[in-house]
Amino acid sequence: MLHILEKERQRWGERLTIWLLTVLLGLGALLAGFLGALSGLGGGVVIVPLLTLGFGVDIRYAAGASLVSVIATSAAAAGVYLKRGITNVRIGLLLELATTLGAVAGALLASRLPTALIACVFGAVLLVSAYLAVRPPKKSPAAERVDKWAEVLQLNGSYPEAGGARSYRVRAVAPGFALMGVAGMLSGLLGIGSGALKVLAMDQVMGLPFKVSTATSNFMIGVTAAASAGIYLHQGYIDPGLTLPVVLGVLAGSLVGARVFIGSSPRLLRPVFACLVAVLAVQMIVGAFGGRFGHAAL
Repeated sequence: MLHILEKERQRWGERLTIWLLTVLLGLGALLAGFLGALSGLGGGVVIVPLLTLGFGVDIRYAAGASLVSVIATSAAAAGVYLKRGITNVRIGLLLELATTLGAVAGALLASRLPTALIACVFGAVLLVSAYLAVRPPKKSPAAERVDKWAEVLQLNGSYPEAGGARSYRVRAVAPGFALMGVAGMLSGLLGIGSGALKVLAMDQVMGLPFKVSTATSNFMIGVTAAASAGIYLHQGYIDPGLTLPVVLGVLAGSLVGARVFIGSSPRLLRPVFACLVAVLAVQMIVGAFGGRFGHAAL
């Protein structure tokens, strides 16, 4: 935290105290959590570029703080979906095997890859997230054939709706499992929940209803983040002074954003968020090629 303070004092002068910096970090994280809740993509896609571009934080420390915030927000919301019976726990536990292994591999890679390369990959992921935020939602195609793994593992289920319980059948378990490994690796490498990719895999590949996909993804991302956060902690990339205001800010922003989202129009909010994320993506990629993130420029 002190090295961040020294960097920022070079820009803002001696009037910037550690308490003021902590408040600024908390407010920035609150905004990140708010925007993440409105878009459904989580605060990690905003908090990492905010810390690296706005506060000059090393991308590995930013990813470590982001992962801890993902654990907090996931734990806060997962219980609500579980109580309502929307989450498919069996699918979550199965796919968590792939995401956890991928997260550990991604976290180990993060300590070995140049920060400029990580920043460039993050920029590419942000561009994909911006596209997913504005893409018109598609209805999940119905399963045309029975998936043997879904039957053996008893993954088919139902969830409550206004007119009663709605049942669904799961398909393409093996491809979905493989995609979860990729999602976990991105989570560990970049410090994000990678919820967008998880929802995409369950909704459009495995044929789960969107509500079930979203709830199950939220149930999973906390465990995925915890697996990679342990690696970051062991390697010294989780700074308590940086992580605490980030976690509190993202958690508060997510709760407020979720309430605003209920009464707002996604048609207006998602394009605004997508534009913001696209700008951050370009800045991350330009900074990577310009050597802003240290090590060798790309």
